[in-house]
Amino acid sequence: MPAAELTLPLSLERYLRHVSIERGLSTNTVSAYRRDLTAYVEWLGARGIDLPSAVGTADVSAYARHLGSRTESPLTASSMARMLSSVRGFHRYLVDEGQAVTDVAAETAPPKLPSRLPKAISIEQMAQVLAATDGDGIQQLRDKALLELLYATGARISEAVALNVDDVIEDDVVRLFGKGGKQRIVPLGSYARAAIDAYLVRARPTFAARGTATPALFLGLRGQRVSRQNAWLIIRAAAERSHIGVEISPHTFRHSFATHLLTGGADVRVVQELLGHASVATTQIYTLVTADSLRDMYRQSHPRAR
Repeated sequence: MPAAELTLPLSLERYLRHVSIERGLSTNTVSAYRRDLTAYVEWLGARGIDLPSAVGTADVSAYARHLGSRTESPLTASSMARMLSSVRGFHRYLVDEGQAVTDVAAETAPPKLPSRLPKAISIEQMAQVLAATDGDGIQQLRDKALLELLYATGARISEAVALNVDDVIEDDVVRLFGKGGKQRIVPLGSYARAAIDAYLVRARPTFAARGTATPALFLGLRGQRVSRQNAWLIIRAAAERSHIGVEISPHTFRHSFATHLLTGGADVRVVQELLGHASVATTQIYTLVTADSLRDMYRQSHPRAR
């Protein structure tokens, strides 16, 4: 047994501090790790396993089988893969910290996930959604600015609502803070710039007067920073008014941003930088979307395609 071995619950708390402080993971990501790994540690505890050195490869495999055989609230393949990924990361940490001699989770394979292509809407459908926010009311001006920014930059919804006024920089660019606090600069485009300017001049001062001073770019009715949940409701309402007949989410704007850029001829590595992807392999998923669109167009248009 390693010297000064900690219990699994205490090791878990140290691991969560590690991923939060040293790796700079977001609060949401750390919360997901806590939820997944607390369930794992409690499952081990119920089997009488309370120390890292007492966990064996068979135990991790048994936990994987347990996840796959749940009858109450059964897990999807993606949820299982996420939970097992959390377990593998935890055991790697235990080895790195000298709390375990071997990585007992290294050979545990996650379930194979079906290939799911990102859902994007067409350029025409996006124009309809954006047009659904037209108007001179302060909420309309704010909603137009938010949606135009999402489509113009490919920002994650968490990045958009976290923006401060000073993050909209001169020369038509915006400063976004992605996963792990990584910063990137993304162009805004004339439509988004005009919408944000109109919001800042004609709407934001009214919102700001209703609350305490805040640097947040997008404000709610009481002058507070718009939350992710509120942003989702804004998007859903615009989609309903647009009558495009498709359910969309905040991520639809990010998917459509990437797909439309690639369809227009943008280099995949440029799109990678704009999206803030750590690996170009993640961005290349969108090339499959554009390839599917080309095939559909070909089948519809070529006289000998069918």
